[in-house]
Amino acid sequence: MGLGFPLWIVATHYLNILFLVFLARSGIQILTAFPFFYKNDHCEPGKEMFKFTRRKVPRDRLTQSLDWELDAPPWLALPGHKGIGIGRHWHFLAMMGWVLTGLVYIVLLLVTDQWRRLVPTTWEVFPQALQAATTYLHFQIPPPAPGLPFNALQQLAYFTVVFLLAPLQIATGAAMSPAIMARAPWYPSLFGGKQVARTLHFFGLLAFTAFVLVHTLMVVVHGIPEEWTRIVLGPATGVNPAAVAVGLAGLLVILIANLAAHALAKRSPRLAQQLLAPPSDVLQRELSYHLHSRQHYPRSDISPYHWINGYPPPDQDYEELAKRQFEGYRLLITGRVETPLSLSLADLRRIGYESQIVKHNCIQGWSGIAEWSGVPLAKFIEHCHPTPEARYVVFHGFDDKAKTQPETGGVGRFYETLDLRLAVSPQTMLAWEMNGEPLPIPHGAPLRLRVETQLGFKMVKWIQSIEFVDDFRSIGLGHGGWREDYAMHSRVVGI
Repeated sequence: MGLGFPLWIVATHYLNILFLVFLARSGIQILTAFPFFYKNDHCEPGKEMFKFTRRKVPRDRLTQSLDWELDAPPWLALPGHKGIGIGRHWHFLAMMGWVLTGLVYIVLLLVTDQWRRLVPTTWEVFPQALQAATTYLHFQIPPPAPGLPFNALQQLAYFTVVFLLAPLQIATGAAMSPAIMARAPWYPSLFGGKQVARTLHFFGLLAFTAFVLVHTLMVVVHGIPEEWTRIVLGPATGVNPAAVAVGLAGLLVILIANLAAHALAKRSPRLAQQLLAPPSDVLQRELSYHLHSRQHYPRSDISPYHWINGYPPPDQDYEELAKRQFEGYRLLITGRVETPLSLSLADLRRIGYESQIVKHNCIQGWSGIAEWSGVPLAKFIEHCHPTPEARYVVFHGFDDKAKTQPETGGVGRFYETLDLRLAVSPQTMLAWEMNGEPLPIPHGAPLRLRVETQLGFKMVKWIQSIEFVDDFRSIGLGHGGWREDYAMHSRVVGI
């Protein structure tokens, strides 16, 4: 007797559809934030392998990566438009559900005889699969393989998706994590670098899409009523109207879930952030807080072009400082410290000075390698003598986002927070030099933050002051940073 379809296969089948749809739509949302694909991690404009825009990045004027974010249609992307913050929340939540479903499926597959439905046990599967393909090309339906509910070609396709394609998607996703990349720079190099891993991840999305389309076509070819009866009722034969109704109900639930997800993001993005962020934040915090950066790239790896995200502050005080090449700049340190401080760049240099060549990773997807020099944040914090109540470090910038990014509807100067235990991790620093030269204004002069296990928006540029606090919820709108407040990003971004 051939293998039937136990209830757990039916349940995981529908859960996989649900999570894959959410992963695909939110993944498209993330990809449209930076629609360029490169063969190396320098992301130099004009040297893309391919891109989803006809516009060219000018080299004769200042431009930021946000200028190239596409407006994704909501029917395709989740949540649509320029919603990378909510898109990432959906992506990571769906990823956790998909991986958990996959693990349950694999375990149950291996502890029962159901593994035989996916794992070929003879090399004869290859000529049999070829024969099945030939039969399809002649517009005929090949018979099932002996002891299986489907033919050899289908078995090979399912084996490839479950045991090759799915692990590859997980592996390439991990290769784009700044925390993993910082702790183990060798890992993304297994794929040719982060940008190649990103491209492979995109091709994996296309492969899953093609599989779903062909799989659906095969269900239609073999007969929808008969196939749904077999899937829902197991080895039953014939057509059962109840089984068809259950199949349609499952697809209807998936459709309603997608409509509800879009409605939630559109009508109450803050509620979406509050509901979706906690599970993935826990995962990212446990990952990134324990993985310390160990990057040491050679100078020959420094990128010829380094993107920026955010335009320099149109602040009068800042512009006056820039005209004087930041002579007279003072960094103010307040909050939970024994004594408030006002430090010059020379004072900071006396506290400590180190250089590091590391890879920058933006939330949009681009990367770049540069040398940063400044004071390790651990030494700086030690010099500031925070009180025992201090748990977070708040970095305030000169940048008034109501002027530099008015389309977001956000107000106030840019700020970000770091947990104190993350702030003292290796290679976290306050930098005032880039590639051996004074820090350029577009990259954050006179002082910027570097946190190599987190995404780039956490690394505040144009720092005006630093504040030690016991709770970040009283700062701004209380979500831990300007982009967390107005773009619905996560506060912890090690992935």
